[in-house]
Amino acid sequence: MQKQTRPRRSMLYMPGSNARALEKARSLPADMLVFDLEDAVPPDAKEAARETVRTAIETGGYGERELIVRVNGLSTPWFKDDIALATSLPIEGILLPKVESVEMIRDASALICTVSSEIAIWCMIETPLGVLRATEIAAARGRLAGFVFGANDLVKELHARHTPDRKPIMTARSLAVLAARAYDLVAIDGVHNDLDDAAGFEAACREGADMGFDGKSLIHPKTIEPANRIYGPSEDELAAARDIVEGFAAARAEGKGVAVVDGRLVEQLHADEAERLLEMAEAIRRMSA
Repeated sequence: MQKQTRPRRSMLYMPGSNARALEKARSLPADMLVFDLEDAVPPDAKEAARETVRTAIETGGYGERELIVRVNGLSTPWFKDDIALATSLPIEGILLPKVESVEMIRDASALICTVSSEIAIWCMIETPLGVLRATEIAAARGRLAGFVFGANDLVKELHARHTPDRKPIMTARSLAVLAARAYDLVAIDGVHNDLDDAAGFEAACREGADMGFDGKSLIHPKTIEPANRIYGPSEDELAAARDIVEGFAAARAEGKGVAVVDGRLVEQLHADEAERLLEMAEAIRRMSA
């Protein structure tokens, strides 16, 4: 498995039709910005939203943030125009909604490859079929960069309920992370709907980080700081990582295959993870600078 060292702690959705939000995002510390042409834009505003997004991205000023455009679905009348816009802009990725098959990725790739060789594809995993086929979708690789879990759509299609512990979608989230990790993809957890529930949001972030998600998709700027803090390595974790790397290197220099650091057995896998955390911290430092 490859090490994921680019920070993806926070992925902020912004309505593509809201020029003020797109302007404000230039000063926000989110790792990833999603210019949304899908759910956040009503049908009669799609064309205008494309031009608003074009102007914002071409104007620039977003620094090292990873820029992604969420397009409308492949079966909609707006898909091809959305792709044409996205591939004409200096962005890193295109987010496809409701991905349920490898064919959907191939169809999107066929349109993108005629224009750009750099833009990655991200998949929303937000339907029952998408969850059940997550492994097949992840295996497509190619331009595929990662999964973004769509909790709201999945809960709706399951006829389930939104609960604080998210037990109704725990299995689906686990499957999404497993499929992503099996094929070296990034995994971003779903949004938290209650903006007044700060404690619940932080608990959801901690649970997502414990499960292996790389970051959290967000719907309001005020949630960026806790997402970045919880999904990023803490000072205690970094101190422990340095001790592990140094202790393991010293053991190797003595011809040993394992080390004991602070009373705990350290093997290559622990050293690899420690190095990943240190590299992540350095990447976060560079982005913040």
